[in-house]
Amino acid sequence: MSPPENASPLELLSQLGQSVWIDNLSRESIRGGHLQGLIDDDAVVGATSNPTIFQKAMSTGDAYDSQLAELDQALPIKDVFWALAQQDIREACDVFAGTWEGGLGRDGYVSLEVDPGLAYDTLATFREAIRIHKAVDRPNLMVKIPATRPGLAAIEDVIAEGRSINVTLIFSLSRYAEVAESYLRGIERLIAAGGDPGKVASVASFFVSRIDTEADRRLDELGGHDELKGKLAVANAKLAYAHYLEAFAGPRWEFLVSKGATPQRVLWASTSVKNPAYPDTLYVEELIGPDTVNTMPEETIRDYQDHGKPEARLQRGLDEAQGLLEELAIAGVDYDDLTDTLEREGVEKFSDSFEKLLEALNEKRSSLIPA
Repeated sequence: MSPPENASPLELLSQLGQSVWIDNLSRESIRGGHLQGLIDDDAVVGATSNPTIFQKAMSTGDAYDSQLAELDQALPIKDVFWALAQQDIREACDVFAGTWEGGLGRDGYVSLEVDPGLAYDTLATFREAIRIHKAVDRPNLMVKIPATRPGLAAIEDVIAEGRSINVTLIFSLSRYAEVAESYLRGIERLIAAGGDPGKVASVASFFVSRIDTEADRRLDELGGHDELKGKLAVANAKLAYAHYLEAFAGPRWEFLVSKGATPQRVLWASTSVKNPAYPDTLYVEELIGPDTVNTMPEETIRDYQDHGKPEARLQRGLDEAQGLLEELAIAGVDYDDLTDTLEREGVEKFSDSFEKLLEALNEKRSSLIPA
């Protein structure tokens, strides 16, 4: 299919096989038509949320005040959050319903994360993911589960139950390989139990910019290796995609496809550039390739629409990417320690945001109670 006449950079990017999702969500955006505008004008075909995004959305303005006032004042504040968030997600899923139906379940998904405090508890994560799926009750919901070691078993179990999952907070190549294996095993169990894998979708959210931020910090501490800065995130992502192509190919995968399974696409997350010295579209431009997703903050969407130059670059420079990992090791950057640190800090940041969100909601609810 040829691109539409006068296609925007993001429409052209979509033609190259990458789906554009928005990494933001709020009631104001959903009900005010802004989300629909992103779908209509910016080729957006999905949305992701996380505790930090909800913290910003729910802590300001008055969009949630009426529902807050209606809820039982004795309801625990965590249950209040879930009531608000699940309503947002239902409405966002409905906005994307046409995308989901028209794309045969490939896109049109909205993600809602489990309580980040459960990241190291396999059974609690599994139960929470199933609970959220039942509560939201939309076929185009993806529940986000962090890719901690305990999370891997929960991911497999939820997939085996026929539920769609967004695996989040992936930083290392070894952990990504484990995530892909968890998905494959989950699909195999689902098929063995007589389930329909065609109703299950999944993405593996590989975090990008945080990799460079931490690698550059460590290089600064070591000193004398400026030529290696700002390169690890893209190299890491390219090597992850190479593994994706291997994992979702061959006889094992072909059998699952024959039963209706679809691959767990790689999703590039944290794609806003943190270092102003780097091009503002770096983590979009370098990571365009077939069967991928890039979930972008709105600022990155605007930057790319303004001056993006879409071209399939994801499979270029793999030898250089592998060589960079070796150069960093020689320079003294411990890749495994770096990615382990980022995973741990990622869980901590989302947990902190969740706690701050609950505190802010509690204060807001109190302020709405008549004196």
